[in-house]
Amino acid sequence: MELALITAQQVLILFVMILTGAVCYRSGIVREDGKRVLSDILLYLIAPAMLIDSYMVEFDPTTFHNLLETFVLSGILLLLGLAVSYVFTWKMKSPNIVILRFACTFSNAGYMGFPLIRALFGEEGVLYASAFLTMFNLLLWTYGYVSASGKVQPKEIVMSIITCPSMIAVVLGLMIYLLQIPVSEIIKSPVSMIGDMNTPISMIVIGLTIAGSDIRKLLKSRELGAVILLRMFVTPLIGALFFFFLGVHGMVPMIALILEACPCAAITTMFAIKFNHSQDLAAGSVVITTLLSIITLPLYALVLAGFVG
Repeated sequence: MELALITAQQVLILFVMILTGAVCYRSGIVREDGKRVLSDILLYLIAPAMLIDSYMVEFDPTTFHNLLETFVLSGILLLLGLAVSYVFTWKMKSPNIVILRFACTFSNAGYMGFPLIRALFGEEGVLYASAFLTMFNLLLWTYGYVSASGKVQPKEIVMSIITCPSMIAVVLGLMIYLLQIPVSEIIKSPVSMIGDMNTPISMIVIGLTIAGSDIRKLLKSRELGAVILLRMFVTPLIGALFFFFLGVHGMVPMIALILEACPCAAITTMFAIKFNHSQDLAAGSVVITTLLSIITLPLYALVLAGFVG
């Protein structure tokens, strides 16, 4: 119950920041071009800085063991989510089935998940969350890219992975952590301060996205109900049950499960635009599930406390 209450409080705090972004958009302070700039700064500077900062800690055998456990459990959970998206949509006849499955498979672990994990579990939680994001990006730029583009281009896939800012940051961070490379305070402090901007900027970007969307139009998509059901309810609950039967408990599985329970990934819309899929379904999935997460994430935290807490 305590985790659920803390989660509810933190989600409300995040919602206030989302509302701030929405007000900025509606009042004309920030428009579409400004949103793109903020998104790029978040993707290429702030998020990588936050990831690198999370690895600038003293090596500890217990922490390292938990980090390795996070890699394994995250991989299992992400593949489980992928399987769920296929099993439950196997007989669906829809021209938008590719983007529907994409939206069901990938959560907004970076934008929505990391701020919540930091608030709930502190810097150690962010370290473990970075392991989840590593596995997430591997799945995103392999299966996700191939399914959305409809093409298998090994060289392009490899380039997408090795040039992904978050992947580069994780590799650098792991080198610093495992080799215990000393980092000057002149470098460490700016990296830390830039990384601290992740929560407000990511929430503001989400608010800008929601304010720039026509909610009534988005709700008209028939496939949206399937995305909401699978992304927000079925996949998280199956994940919690799976970990319960595996007998894993504690902070690490809870972090992985909370990140997997986040709303649809923001990149769903970007892939829909890039590869000519339904933009309405993609945008609707991101916007509506983000709004619903204000209610579902605290409830899910309550469920987790009983299953893997």
